[in-house]
Amino acid sequence: MSVAHCYRNHSRRHHYDHLLFAVLLLAAFAVPAKSGNSEAEILLRFSKSFQQNGAFANWNPNVQPCNKTTDKSNWANVICDNGFVFGLQLENKGLSGTIDVDALKDLPNFRTISVMNNNIEGPIPTLSKVAGLKTAYFSNNKFSGEIDNNVFEGMHWLKKLHLEHNQFTGKIPSVLGMLPKLTEVRLENNKFVGQIPDFNQERLMDMNFSNNSLEGPIPRGLYNLKASAFEGNNLCDGPLTKCSSEPKIALWTIILVVIVVVAAIAAIVVVIIILRQRKQMPEMETRATALPTGAGGATNPKAPSADLDRMEQGSNQVMASAAVPDRSPEGVGGGNKKHETQAVQKLLFLKDDIEKFDLPDLLKASAEILGSGVFGSTYKAALNTGPVMVVKRFRQMNNVGKEDFHEHMRRLGRLSHKNLLPVVAFYYRKEEKLLVSEYVNNVSLAVHLHGNKSCGQPSLDWPTRLKIIKGVAKGLLYLYNELPSLTAPHGHLKSSNVLLNESYEPLLTDYALLPVVNLEHAQEHMIAYKSPEFKHSGRITRKNDVWTLGILILEIITGKFPSNFLQQGKGSDTDLATWVRSVVNEDMSDVEVFEKDMRGTKNAEGEMMKLLKIGLGCCNLDIDKRFDMKEAMERIEEVKERDGDDDVYSSYASEADSTRGLSDDFSQVPMNI
Repeated sequence: MSVAHCYRNHSRRHHYDHLLFAVLLLAAFAVPAKSGNSEAEILLRFSKSFQQNGAFANWNPNVQPCNKTTDKSNWANVICDNGFVFGLQLENKGLSGTIDVDALKDLPNFRTISVMNNNIEGPIPTLSKVAGLKTAYFSNNKFSGEIDNNVFEGMHWLKKLHLEHNQFTGKIPSVLGMLPKLTEVRLENNKFVGQIPDFNQERLMDMNFSNNSLEGPIPRGLYNLKASAFEGNNLCDGPLTKCSSEPKIALWTIILVVIVVVAAIAAIVVVIIILRQRKQMPEMETRATALPTGAGGATNPKAPSADLDRMEQGSNQVMASAAVPDRSPEGVGGGNKKHETQAVQKLLFLKDDIEKFDLPDLLKASAEILGSGVFGSTYKAALNTGPVMVVKRFRQMNNVGKEDFHEHMRRLGRLSHKNLLPVVAFYYRKEEKLLVSEYVNNVSLAVHLHGNKSCGQPSLDWPTRLKIIKGVAKGLLYLYNELPSLTAPHGHLKSSNVLLNESYEPLLTDYALLPVVNLEHAQEHMIAYKSPEFKHSGRITRKNDVWTLGILILEIITGKFPSNFLQQGKGSDTDLATWVRSVVNEDMSDVEVFEKDMRGTKNAEGEMMKLLKIGLGCCNLDIDKRFDMKEAMERIEEVKERDGDDDVYSSYASEADSTRGLSDDFSQVPMNI
């Protein structure tokens, strides 16, 4: 009896053991499936890291955060995209506590978080756990402590980081300078110490380090920022005063250096006296023979400058005796000196398919001043052999070395496009440079848009204006494709830098000069530095030329001159795009923004409005939303001359227009300079 009883108990226990094992096995598989965890469960777990204050009141566990059908958020402060949680916007909620990034890392589509203007304390969370994060706004909280590099390590998608107005200490993490897509870094009003690390990203647009305890030199990659971005620290170089080192030197060292310097100076003086005594007679003879020829420009390397100066003072022709080197056997200074000087005056040609000539040939040609602008003067020179050339004189390029300048000119010489005016030759001197191109008969777009009005000439018709815009866009896109290393491949696009040939095909001039123009002069005068992003962040971007293209489009179809471009400095805050936005209707219809004198607009209002929208899209203040050059080109190509029709023939382009000068009323518009 007892044996049977024991057997039954053993059998029952064995059955229970198997049952318990099965339950545990099911539980083991059930738990991960559940914590595979829906977005609702993940966000609810995230919300528990904060002290509850009603910010998450409508986060209902029985309702998914995002509506898969409408792509709208069912929960407050949740941002949805394609039916999934894309980000959180928890601003001004009075939140305190911590941020549970371990929960957020389980959201595969999570890209942005903003907890600005709360009371969150403690160290910054390890954001690198959320590898796909693009923007993080943590400003105006009570975060504190040092930030380790591992907080941001590997965040290759991070674009914007705002940590301003907190209590962070220690050094700025150096890893920030290695995040390739970073465009905005705001660290002002913290307690950071030490030096600013190197930032080598090309598209940095908004950075601020002010009001910390930083010290030392500003890295070269940040030289273009405004001085206000560094105020309230102990920094130097860049936009601030130059760093100076004042090491303490022992007195005996100073005495020794003084003795050595005095002895060296005495030795140099003795050598100079001896050499002067030996060479006094030969120098006097050379000077006596050099002066007459120097007046003619043969042996004086500054002769081209002197001759050009005479042209600027009103002389229409430089005399041959003042420009051609003395070719007689008695040429000054002997044969070697003569050949050396001619080499100094030699033009370097970039195109093989043009008749060769030299600088003296230009200087003795019949000359006419076309204009004078921010770079210098522009001359029209008719060579005796027939060709008519344009010579541009640049005096604000003396910060670039000879080899770098030559290499950049060769780069421009390799460009070839029907909408670019080629640079055919150049001349280099440290103090100034000359760029030579062929003369274009039909003057600039600025004259046709604004100068012809005061001369009583007919204005450009709509088809011609559209043709010009399409040509300009093609030329710009070519520059972007051929000069990918330049931030702004044109850099100085405006209506006076667009020439028109006999068939009104546009030719871009003064392109790709940013690398060789002195930075101070470029920032003061060149169009790339008039852009909104430079005004606000002190940097230019790859979309600067898109903005100038948009301004040019608006100028062409409204007939309004963007007067702020003629102002000194950075111009006014109101540009042409701002004015257009202020006068058009919200539905972009029935506006009187187009130039009233524009002909050929019948049945074209819809296409004109389409082009107006493209111009405004090119001028979008939000760089991320602004078209890139390829998209702008594609949209412009879609615009037709007539609503619903293919392009038709423009009669205006066939009309002869012999007007080449500017009226007195329009003398302020620069000619191709």
